[in-house]
Amino acid sequence: MLGCAGARRRSENGTPWRPAAGVRPTPGSRELGPLEVSPLGLGCMSMNSGNYNPPMDRHEMIRLMHHAVDRGVTYFDTAEAYGPFVNEELVGEALAPYKGKVVIGTKFGFDIDYATGRRTGGLNSRPAHIRRVADASLRRLRLEAIDLFYQHRVDPTVPIEDVAGAVKDLIAEGKVRHFGLSEPGMKTLRRAHAVQPVAVVQNEYSLLWRGPEAEELAIFEELGIGLVAWSPIGLGFLTGTIDEHTRFDRPGYTDYRLTNPLFTPEALRANMPLVHLLRDWARRKDSTPAQIALAWILAQRPWIVPIPGTTNPQHLDENLGAVAVEFTPEELRELNAQAGRVVVHGERLRKELLVMSGREAPPPTRDRR
Repeated sequence: MLGCAGARRRSENGTPWRPAAGVRPTPGSRELGPLEVSPLGLGCMSMNSGNYNPPMDRHEMIRLMHHAVDRGVTYFDTAEAYGPFVNEELVGEALAPYKGKVVIGTKFGFDIDYATGRRTGGLNSRPAHIRRVADASLRRLRLEAIDLFYQHRVDPTVPIEDVAGAVKDLIAEGKVRHFGLSEPGMKTLRRAHAVQPVAVVQNEYSLLWRGPEAEELAIFEELGIGLVAWSPIGLGFLTGTIDEHTRFDRPGYTDYRLTNPLFTPEALRANMPLVHLLRDWARRKDSTPAQIALAWILAQRPWIVPIPGTTNPQHLDENLGAVAVEFTPEELRELNAQAGRVVVHGERLRKELLVMSGREAPPPTRDRR
């Protein structure tokens, strides 16, 4: 998601970044597995979950999503766990006028007490629970069918065949259109894909975290699976608005970055060479560091869609400006080589979250029901 609450990005001449007069819709589309969507989507989590900024005014966030649609954004990302529940309600209200014109992705898989709305801290991908989540998400999102239904994290107690089978049933019933996984192990991905084709994987991917390049991108390409890249500008670090003096202990809400190993003063200081590199390229391309970071992702594969989140219309316009930033093959090789020489310091997630990424599901049982 995007950087510090209230932080304003600036172009390299020091003036606040502004979109060109008469901002036009963002051109083009991408094939995200079987889906056709805009080159950039919009991550909606921060609009009222309070993970990176205070919960925002509902009406302002609805206007922001309408502005995104006007700019050509057609993919919006949410989850029942964001809030919980309230983010789906917000997205459902905002996008109800655009039914059939946008793609909404939501997620299941965390164990949430429906009576209190509290997350227990555990996971729950039992088939009966998946069905319950789907029905509740449909109501909150005001949809007849969920466009893209992800397992939020692999449940270590439920075979992925059971999960994929449950979603396959929901697809057959017309309640879900496409199946997705978030941060799965690659063996688990293949097993799920054999039961119900996986349309999209949602993984973290950015110049700050290039882990998917080791094997995952090749597997996605082999299987025809699209990638939705979350945290594509490194939780705001790649915007250039954060340095070792930035603090995240803000009153009124809990900023997730306060306990993220990448955002200690020591890690921020050690990772500044990556920001300096982006600033250099921003000067070369008459753009901003954030636009370079997003354009770099778009240049990696034609089936990758970044979903930077924001609560600021100006930042939204800036992000969408990345679509106009192009690299020649020589420039892309140069940028990749330069970025590859930067050693990133700090784990990308806290230990209790990191253990949920790349996890493999237990072996299948004979009867998935």
